[in-house]
This record gives sequence, structure tokens and C-alpha cells, in this order.
Amino acid sequence: MSPLATVKDLVRADLGAVDAVIRASMKSTVGLVDQVAEHIISGGGKRLRPLIVLLSSRACGYRGSSHIDAAAFIEFIHTATLLHDDVVDGSSRRRGRDTANAVYGNQASVLVGDFVYSRAFQMMAAIGSQRVMEIMSEATNVIAEGEVLQLMNAGDPDTTQQRYLEVIYRKTAKLFESGAEVAAVIAGASPSQQRALADYGKHLGTAYQLIDDVLDYRSNPTERGKNLGDDLAEGKPTLPLIQALKKSTDAGVRDMIRNAIEHGGLDQLEVIVSTIESTGALEYTRALAQDEADQALTALQALPETPYKQGLASLARFAVERSS
Repeated sequence: MSPLATVKDLVRADLGAVDAVIRASMKSTVGLVDQVAEHIISGGGKRLRPLIVLLSSRACGYRGSSHIDAAAFIEFIHTATLLHDDVVDGSSRRRGRDTANAVYGNQASVLVGDFVYSRAFQMMAAIGSQRVMEIMSEATNVIAEGEVLQLMNAGDPDTTQQRYLEVIYRKTAKLFESGAEVAAVIAGASPSQQRALADYGKHLGTAYQLIDDVLDYRSNPTERGKNLGDDLAEGKPTLPLIQALKKSTDAGVRDMIRNAIEHGGLDQLEVIVSTIESTGALEYTRALAQDEADQALTALQALPETPYKQGLASLARFAVERSS
């Protein structure tokens, strides 16, 4: 059994309940909404964000059921961002299958993304916690800003590591952070445990995205459901590219990388991947991810020893050890 499957077994019943809530809450009297929603739900995915909510609430001793709805609305926020991202990026493949925008068009994807966002907020409101609403309304704003920042960085070879890290915090880590913190709030955890779980989520999400960016240049496309060099094709200056550009001593190669970032495309992918590897850019990015995972593990020290805490620790290790 894979490490992720072992962790999921800790909350298997909860995950089943979350899937049922997701399917029920996605229902609409408008047929096209149903079709697009079903397309993206059936696409699967690791369900990492709901898993973090479930494990975090249980690790705080929660025995109620509101964590199920919280896990579902966290996944809804993620789903809405995917629908919008694929339109912005012009993506045609995700998780090894056609994207919703490729099948139903950009207009339907954007509008159904809006539906999913608003449904998530209906579910948040039903929980009846002002603090949960505060956390999630801030998170969605931060995520939206991250999308704009990434748009500003796209095609810019002078993007710095700091600017890149700001984007991945906003685009990816913030939702991990919010999910863990919301779980602690729902569980009635102490303020120190709420802060600790928020820190755990932030560092876990950062580690996860850093490894995602490594895998864009070193992975099996069949396993990942994405093509090698997708980020480069879209002119996204992720950390492996930023580091290769910084460390390469060949002016011609540096110009090639800059040109690839500015204009997108994969014409020079082989040379660029070779440069990324020879400059140690992937190892550098992995080391940064490991440091983030270690900080996530440190944050868990605020929680009592339970199998759920160990599950959260396993997720931090999984984030940096995975190959897809």
C-alpha cells in the first residue's frame, strides 16, 4: 500500500462522507453546471486538501461532523481555482484527461468555477462560525492575488526566488494553511494549536508545490497526467528555471532560457532540462522543499500524540518523496 493510501485509511469513512457531500452539493438544476462539475469531480485527484482538514480536526480530538462539510468546501475552492486556472493557462490536459475548458469551452468553465466558489461559501455560512468565514474569505482573496501575481511573473525571466515563493504561498500554500486552521477552529482547539496547524499547512503546501515544480522537469508524464515542461511552455519561471538561469556559466544557454521564459514553447526543452540538471537546480529546489517539510513537522509538536498526528507527519514526508 502506498504511503498516501495508508494515511487515507485513517479517515476512510470520513473521506467517503466528503465525496458524498461534494457530489450532493455540486448538483444544480442547470444541466451544463452538472455536466462540467461532474467532469472535474470524476477526474479524481489526491484529495490532499480535504485529507488535511479531516486529519487536523481528528488530531485536535474533534468528534462532530462539521469537518466533513469543511473538507468539502476546501475542495470546492480548489476545484474552482482549477477551472479558472486552466482557462487562464490555456491548458488542455489535467490528471491525464481533457480539461473542462477543452471539452465545454472557456465560458462554461469560468462560469461553473464561479458557481463552485459561491457554493463553497454557502457551505461555510451553514457551519455558523464567524472565524471560519474570516479565514476563508481572506484565503480566497489571497489566492486571487496569487493568480494575478503569477500572471505578472509569466514571461518575465527576471522573476526572483522571492517573487516566485510569494506566488506559490498565495496560489497553493494558503489553501493548505486555511484548511488546517479551519479544522482546528471547528474542533475548538486552543489558539496555539490553531496557529500550529496553520503553520503546518503553510509549510506543507509550499513543500508540495516546490516538488511539483521539480516534477515538471523530472517525472513520468503518464503518472502525472501532465507533459514534461508544461510550465516552460507557458513561460512560467518556476524555481528550477530561476536557479538554472542564476547558476549557468554559459551566456548562450542563459539567453536561451530567458528567451524560452519570455516567449514560452518547448523548442529548446532538451538543452534547458540538461542545464537545470547540471546546475543542481532540481537538488536546490528539493532541498528547499525538504526544509519546508521539516518546518511542517516541527509545527506538529503542538499536538498530542495520536495516529492522526502521525498521519499529518506522513503527509509532510509524502510531499517531498513523491514521484507524481
